[in-house]
Amino acid sequence: MITVDRLALSFGDHQVLHDVSFDVKEGEVFGLVGESGSGKSTVLRCLAGLHTHWQGAMRIDGQELGHRIDRERCRLMQMVFQDPYGSLHPRHTIDTALSEPLKIHGIGDIDDRVCDMLVKVGLNPSFRFRYPHQLSGGQRQRVAIARALILSPRILLLDEPTSALDVSVQAEILNLLEELRLREGLTYLLVTHDLGVVVHMCHRLAVMQQGRIVDTLDSELLRTGGASHQYTRSLLAASRSYQREAA
Repeated sequence: MITVDRLALSFGDHQVLHDVSFDVKEGEVFGLVGESGSGKSTVLRCLAGLHTHWQGAMRIDGQELGHRIDRERCRLMQMVFQDPYGSLHPRHTIDTALSEPLKIHGIGDIDDRVCDMLVKVGLNPSFRFRYPHQLSGGQRQRVAIARALILSPRILLLDEPTSALDVSVQAEILNLLEELRLREGLTYLLVTHDLGVVVHMCHRLAVMQQGRIVDTLDSELLRTGGASHQYTRSLLAASRSYQREAA
């Protein structure tokens, strides 16, 4: 479904992505993991059309992606950002946030589609005319997911979708994403630094370090401690150490 082939990106003289290559199968949850600054979110932004000066090749369902974002790409692929506090306009109601994509793409039955989408993400239609500040963090992220799904895309790009939420809410959002994936037949590309999220959600993952993919493996191998690459093993050890200290 997704093919990234030798993707490279620079900002001025600083190269942030170096020949990044991976494939994501249809219906799969594929994770990109690594420390902060490793280039994970930058890959998502290239796919989403937010960075346009990349080099290499990217394909969705066999079709080459151009450097300019277009409506077809928006209908096919949407992104859920890390911070629900920042990704929703504070002066726009939830109705406006969900209706606007439908209006731009000339899709009718707006009222019914907005209400149905709110129900799909676990909110009732009474939320339509609230503002983001009237919602909790988890509710805001549900709205952000609803906005990403309102055009019925086949792919969601998930940029650490739970890291800005309380621990008690994170599992609810992850379970919602898994339920939606199975029900709607979606494909996910998930960026996270949380290896627990990877084991819970992903089928396979690529490990990034300093703008390069250094390891690709099944999440089951990660769960059982079978990773062979030194950097992957160090990430796993650091994650376990952090969890022990927190406990």
